[in-house]
Amino acid sequence: MKKLKQNRAASFVAVALVYIFVTVVGVVFYRALALDWWLALLAADVVATAVTFLFSILFQNASVYDPYWSVQPPVILVAFAVGKELTAFGALLLFVVFFWAIRLTANWAYTFADLNHQDWRYTMLKQKTWFLYPVVNFVGIHLVPTLVVYGCILPAVYAIREGLEATVGSVLFLCISLGAAVMQGVADIQMHKYRKNRDGAFNRHGLWKYSRHPNYLGEILMWWGVALSVICAAPSAWFLAAGAVANTVLFFAVSIPMADARQSYKEGFADYKEQTRMLLPIRK
Repeated sequence: MKKLKQNRAASFVAVALVYIFVTVVGVVFYRALALDWWLALLAADVVATAVTFLFSILFQNASVYDPYWSVQPPVILVAFAVGKELTAFGALLLFVVFFWAIRLTANWAYTFADLNHQDWRYTMLKQKTWFLYPVVNFVGIHLVPTLVVYGCILPAVYAIREGLEATVGSVLFLCISLGAAVMQGVADIQMHKYRKNRDGAFNRHGLWKYSRHPNYLGEILMWWGVALSVICAAPSAWFLAAGAVANTVLFFAVSIPMADARQSYKEGFADYKEQTRMLLPIRK
């Protein structure tokens, strides 16, 4: 196990096999349930997350879960799209979600060192929560993000199942989602260049010159775009915006405060924060 975790290629293979297995478990579990589709999907998603959690315990690394955020949505959409005659709107939703997923998964793969590396946030939580960490690990690191992304992808699944047709508003909002994913890709590249050169305590190049978290802004806009595109096509399904709301709350209440708290230990952070907006990449 120690040698596997230290080898990047072997670690990649191990994580890939975990997700293949988890996908099979999720599909089998979904098909075995005699429930409404959305409830069966939720149950299968939770079971798949629990299996991923067990593997994170086996590898002693909560970051085994990290790709779940970007792998879950396209797998779910494909599962519901197979065998259906997609409308143009359904095809557009698939394209946008796949574009977003490929970008995010590629960024994870680029930064993935091996199974010895764990996200700094998880390590911090382990140090702070002590004996409660197993609960925090499952609920906070695994289950809550799964529920949030489940809520985010639900509008797209609904649109594909119902065979919804796009309106002008639907297309406009999907363009926002696509633009958000492109912005995230640009922000990723700019951050990788900064980390390679390290010409200052803070990244003040490109989008990062004006925004402390352009990648988070992109994630928020991505799922609001998807939700509102579906609501434009089916106004009575306004409740499907719940996932985008939960996603926004997660970033404002957890992700952004944690990232800023970590940066705050650097000299000059107060000035950097004063000069740089939290999300919008425009001059302050």
